[in-house]
Parts: sequence; C-alpha cells; structure tokens
Amino acid sequence: MDIIIASNNPGKIKEFKKILEPLGYNVISQKEAGINIEVEETGTSFRENSELKARAIYKLTHKQVLADDSGIEVEYLNGAPGIYSARYMNLGSDEERTNYVLKQLEGVEESKRNARFVCCICYIDENGKEQFAEGYWNGKLATESRGENGFGYDPIFIPNGETITSAEMLPEEKNKKSHRAIALKELLKILNKE
Repeated sequence: MDIIIASNNPGKIKEFKKILEPLGYNVISQKEAGINIEVEETGTSFRENSELKARAIYKLTHKQVLADDSGIEVEYLNGAPGIYSARYMNLGSDEERTNYVLKQLEGVEESKRNARFVCCICYIDENGKEQFAEGYWNGKLATESRGENGFGYDPIFIPNGETITSAEMLPEEKNKKSHRAIALKELLKILNKE
C-alpha cells in the first residue's frame, strides 16, 4: 500500500521508511512522487503545520498522505524552539541550531534542562478523511553534542531513562521509542479501529 510522506527532510523520510515498511507500507517521499514544493509552515501549532503539509500534497495527488510536524520544546526556554525547531533563529544547519540552544543553556543546572520532542501526524486517506496522532518523548538536554546518528536536535537530547543522547542510540532503538514512533503507533491504533 503506497503512502506519500509530505516532507523534503531526508532524515524524517528515512525514519518513516524504517518504521512503516515492515508493516507493509510502500513509503514514497513527495520528491519520489514527483512533487517539488516546500509547503510554508504558517500554522501556530504542530497540528496546524502537519495539516497544512498533508492537505497540500493530498490536493495534488488524491492519494494516501502522511505529514508530521515535530520539534523540541525546552522547558528553560519556555517551550522554544517548538514549532520553529527546523528554522530556529534563521540558522542554516542542525549543528548551528543545536549549538545555539546549548549556548542559551550554558551553566544551567541539570534539573532545569528538561526538554521533550513533540510529533503531530496528519494522515489523509485516499478519500480525503483526516486523522491526527501525537507523540511525546521526554528527556533533558546534554551539555555538549554527542553522537552521529539521527538528525536535528538528537545530538543534545538525552531521553528519560538513558545516559546517551538520541544521536548515540542505534536507529532501530530510536525508532521504537521516539516521539515519531509513538505518534505512528497512536495513528495505527486509530486506523486499525476503522
């Protein structure tokens, strides 16, 4: 069963493939589906942004589409970067963004370094019916970047119960526990009820 991922983010597409393909889905990036657009994320929440992306791709294809909007919320920064995670402070790379967050938390004690990854998925079936699911992955921020796996803020995020960052985890391990995995499990529960 084909499903188009409404994203141009290679790291995100790779994660969706690893999670969904063993379940029988043929995961296709929007680029592989011949769609070369960047949907502007003008929403004020993860849900609104995922909906904007899914609707834009569905409108062009009328096929199953899955979009997610995700990011990291840092308690000490009052929830920032939040929905602006991928374009925080207009910095150009993941490394610049993670370094900027680390700089803002310089000298902040461990008990005040709480953070969570958030993922909201919007799924639209071939008939245009929309479903939403959310996932949260709680943890804290490291004091330095560590690890080569993952993308985004993975090198500075230590999940609760772990001593390593999500970038130091094996992809298979991360894909069982992450905010994206949790949101996908929630979505699959919803779809299996129908």
